[in-house]
Amino acid sequence: MAPTRLASKPIGVNENLNGILYHGITTRSKQLATLKTHKDCLKVPNKRKADSPLKDLTAKRAAFGDITNAINKSSATHDKEKVMAVKKVTVETKLLPTLKSIKQQTTAVNGKSSKAKTLQRVATNAIESVHKHFTREPLKPVATRAQNGILKNIDRKPVGKENQNNSQSSGKSGKSDVSGDPSLYMTALENISPSDSTKEECKTISEKLNKVNLDDTINRSLDEETESPHKVPSGVPDFDLENWNDPFQVSNYAMDIFNYLKSRERLFPIDDYLTRMSGITSWMRALLVDWMVEVQESFELNHETLYLAVKLVDLFLTRSTKTQSQKEHLTKEELQLLGASALFIASKFDERIPPLVDDFLYICDGAYTLSQLLKMEMNILRVVDFDLGIPLSYRFLRRYARCARVSMPTLTLARFVLEQCLLDYALVQHSDSKMAAAALYLALRMKAIGGWSPTLQYYTGYSLKDILPIVLAQNATLHKKPKSAISTVRNKYSHTIFFEVAKVPLLEDSALSS
Repeated sequence: MAPTRLASKPIGVNENLNGILYHGITTRSKQLATLKTHKDCLKVPNKRKADSPLKDLTAKRAAFGDITNAINKSSATHDKEKVMAVKKVTVETKLLPTLKSIKQQTTAVNGKSSKAKTLQRVATNAIESVHKHFTREPLKPVATRAQNGILKNIDRKPVGKENQNNSQSSGKSGKSDVSGDPSLYMTALENISPSDSTKEECKTISEKLNKVNLDDTINRSLDEETESPHKVPSGVPDFDLENWNDPFQVSNYAMDIFNYLKSRERLFPIDDYLTRMSGITSWMRALLVDWMVEVQESFELNHETLYLAVKLVDLFLTRSTKTQSQKEHLTKEELQLLGASALFIASKFDERIPPLVDDFLYICDGAYTLSQLLKMEMNILRVVDFDLGIPLSYRFLRRYARCARVSMPTLTLARFVLEQCLLDYALVQHSDSKMAAAALYLALRMKAIGGWSPTLQYYTGYSLKDILPIVLAQNATLHKKPKSAISTVRNKYSHTIFFEVAKVPLLEDSALSS
């Protein structure tokens, strides 16, 4: 694991500790907590950009994560709880045997004298008080679900003699332990003979279901169109069969999953939408995507989040420009709002802990209000018809690289090619599966470790002839002169964490066609 990269600007001990404990982007409340005086608080700006000076105070973690801080942070609390547990066991060991012996002695003479009953009550109260003092909870007797009121209000109407016999068995199950006997959850449903009216209703429902067209041939797996589905050609290793016993690989579904994703690509076409818009150019789109890459890196979001957000931007502009008039089209002032809202939606879809809406308002430098961001979010979801299961080129690339057993540096080079092509408006019309296959082939040729093998042709479903025009277009994108305004992707993949793949020598088109 690479060491944690701290900020280059020298900061105080407390600020450095705060940055280490809170990896990633720090919120305003965390930054204000590190400042010591009131004058320092007045110096804090109300807004923060992704490239503001406050970003230098943030200690970023390594690209592959660091989970050691969470362990160190909780060690003090864990030790404290451990000491309290030792004290609790010691006191209970000393007191409880004595109190229990008193209770046992008083129980032996129970009912013989009022004095014995008094002693027994005192012993019971003492045990309960000790238990409550150390566990913070009263000593509760074991109660059934019916005693707790969960099943108390259910009116059971017996139907026939058979159900009357079952009511006795349900009474027995009600006395069992809540955590152990599963019959508690079945007594209300099982062994109930349906009445004539219920049978008639079921018959009516079944007749209606028979009339429903359940034909799913349009979305069926592409493997069903072949005579022998999942039959690997000779000379091609069966990647899924080799990992069949690994539940995390889902090898029995993997081929169907990616064939299904390929079949859904036709549902998300992107055309030349800029011809229907005025005031927005391909250069503005490239600036927006470059800014979205910077936000993804700053917030340390997944790459799937970035690809989904860019796809949402293109889909929104494609579909909205077809249905709206020229006056209702998005303006260039709202373009950054569209990108921030798309990232907000993608984060909630793909991230385990997505950033808050205030973070996205922050990175826009206060240019938009909360109501504007939420309104744009609703507009995007309405335009894409709430269908966020969009096939992404990044997912296809990982599948193809794993099936071909490509090394991590080569896969990272293919990721650089794919991410750099996100900025090129001329490539948005190609399908994501072909873009992933072309990027992988270009990376293999740039590394001089092979070409388009039968294994890749089988798992991608494309021949070299199918992807060669896209390969040449991607290579042309890499040959474009780097511009400082859109250099985030190149700087990102020039780091040693990403094997400095952006510095790999480029190839000419003649070397890729052979």
